[in-house]
Amino acid sequence: SGRCINAIASPGRTAEASAAMALVLRAANCPNQELALTNCVFVSRASFSRLPGDEPKYLQLRQFVYVARSNDAVEGDGVGLNSVQRKLLAVSVGDELQGTPWRVPGTGLCRLTLEVDFVRKATVRGTAQLDGSAIVEAVMRRYAHQVFAVGQQVAIDFQGSNLLLTVSALTVAPLAELTSPSVVGVDAQLGLLNAQTFIVLTKAQGAPLALVGMDANRQGANQIIKSDFNFEQMGIGGLDAEFSDIFRRAFASRIFPPAVLKQLGVQHVRGMLLYGPPGTGKTLMARQIGKMLNGREPKIVNGPEVLSKYVGQSEENIRKLFADAEAEQAEQGDDSSLHIIIFDEIDAICKQRGRSNDSTGVHDTVVNQLLSKIDGVNALNNILLIGMTNRKDMIDDALLRPGRLEVQIEIHLPDEAGREQILKIKTANMRKGGYLAPEVSVADLAARAKNFSGAELEGLVKSATSYAFSRQVHVDNLKDVSIGNLRVGAADFDRALTEVKPAFGVAGDDLAALVSGGIVEYGPSLRHLVATADSFMKQLQASQRVNRMAILLEGPPGAGKTALAAHLALRSAWPFVKLVSPDRYVGLSEGAKVAAIARVFDDALKSPLSCVVLDDLERLLEYVRIGPRFSNLVLQTLIVCVRRAPTRGKLLVLATTSCSAVLSSLEMLDAFNSVLPVRCLDPSEAGHVLAEVGGMPPAHVAAAQAAMPAEGLPIK
Repeated sequence: SGRCINAIASPGRTAEASAAMALVLRAANCPNQELALTNCVFVSRASFSRLPGDEPKYLQLRQFVYVARSNDAVEGDGVGLNSVQRKLLAVSVGDELQGTPWRVPGTGLCRLTLEVDFVRKATVRGTAQLDGSAIVEAVMRRYAHQVFAVGQQVAIDFQGSNLLLTVSALTVAPLAELTSPSVVGVDAQLGLLNAQTFIVLTKAQGAPLALVGMDANRQGANQIIKSDFNFEQMGIGGLDAEFSDIFRRAFASRIFPPAVLKQLGVQHVRGMLLYGPPGTGKTLMARQIGKMLNGREPKIVNGPEVLSKYVGQSEENIRKLFADAEAEQAEQGDDSSLHIIIFDEIDAICKQRGRSNDSTGVHDTVVNQLLSKIDGVNALNNILLIGMTNRKDMIDDALLRPGRLEVQIEIHLPDEAGREQILKIKTANMRKGGYLAPEVSVADLAARAKNFSGAELEGLVKSATSYAFSRQVHVDNLKDVSIGNLRVGAADFDRALTEVKPAFGVAGDDLAALVSGGIVEYGPSLRHLVATADSFMKQLQASQRVNRMAILLEGPPGAGKTALAAHLALRSAWPFVKLVSPDRYVGLSEGAKVAAIARVFDDALKSPLSCVVLDDLERLLEYVRIGPRFSNLVLQTLIVCVRRAPTRGKLLVLATTSCSAVLSSLEMLDAFNSVLPVRCLDPSEAGHVLAEVGGMPPAHVAAAQAAMPAEGLPIK
């Protein structure tokens, strides 16, 4: 007979059960196949007599509760379990198992959600049509007054087929309230099946069956998203808002049963496009979306891999990607599982049609094939195409319309909170292993790493780690490595911040070279000019309405306009500061110069605060007085870019010119909000500069002032 020990209180047991005596049992086979389908457990007469209360008697085995029955085929301290129960309890025949008597509480099952599948899928051919209402009736009849727990699996014989029912969710309510039509249950881990329990059925992912004959209320939500996914564990940070938009637009409809969607007259989203700057996490997000879904394993395709040197092979490669989804939809219809196809660098194969210079037109036919597969005559409803690109402007417009890649999510540079999330993820193992020094503040690093993308933050951590490695490694003795003293400290991250430069950051070296001699505050006129420019920048940064400010510094050659513009740009401390200077475009064609200038302004629109310095506008325009001659293409590009207001964030343009009259005649002066004159030095200002910079004696300074022309002298 079963041995008795004192029971240990645990969640789910009532007070009476906790105080009762527990039985030490040994797992055994179920007496016969017919009893195996009852979901009961079987014990000897002696063990059964030790269970308190009237029949039905309940026995708790680990976190599951079963109805216990007496059977003469079970001997001694054995407990007869079917194969599903043994697998669920993780025991083999002969293993010791503790059983505790369980008392019926004052609550019962209000709503029970079951996933339906076959015990043996291999024996099923095609898609079986199962009557859902009949399954509900069979469950209510055969398992009345049994206890169900979340995660529990039950085998049931239904019309000659063995079905496997898995409890995915349940709610309970007080027994006295179950008869009320307005009763609302609460989530629980287990509950007692009763006549008032409302059963909801869902098809298990990949199950070769279709549930028919049920009203929409009994068709449960599709478990398309895994319940245990976690953004941080998946290595994703700073993209909470983007994930929220993706879930709302692309996945929310797939949770509801197909019958509900038919009544609403809507179809699933079949495609989405993730675009944005390099290194912001587009590829990582697409891969993790595939992992968090309960669909098929995603097919990942690098754009250029589709192309082939053989005629027609590129189109064939596209068709092969959709072959599995087509076959499954033809066989299972709306019950087909989700097929995910991920296209990395989709712009490589989906360029605008009609713009290719080759004679084959391969790119055009590949786009045509892809369009027909996503939303053609025989459109598939069981696919989700995820495309990723840095160049949304290169993709064919037909691919971006609703019905195709209709969900278009821009993956921005992470903000400070997002950078902190990413740094926590990238340093999690380091912190867990004790290699991260306690003085390292992730929040402080996130605040200082302005405009860093996710990839650049990972590079920052790698750089800091390399400095920690270098302290422990000696080139003359590589064997003597002290792992115990390895620590990545705050000083390592400080050095890494000077080494790793963000692509959308500050062109500090270029601007610093323009003010290598420093700024000499030679008088009130300079202080007034700097104060005026500062007030414009503060107004732009604080205003809720103004999102663009263009300031032109005008003065004679050598007046210090370029150095002053660089000084103001660095003084702003904005995260994105870039220099557009004529010396960068020497030797470039007109088209290449226009593309380079436009790229700088495009990048500026991706940062929350951006400053662009346009140095020497006449040279950028290739202006020559004889003629006069200038590049109209560059002129129009500059006018459009300076005038363009960003959709998000703020843009400051600082430009310099030596002849504002020329810009006025070219109608470019109207693009600027303000023109600040940078004039020549008068004798007193020149004397201050000579005394501070030149170190000249007072007598020589006075002689130089007397020799100055009346119109003044440029500072250079």
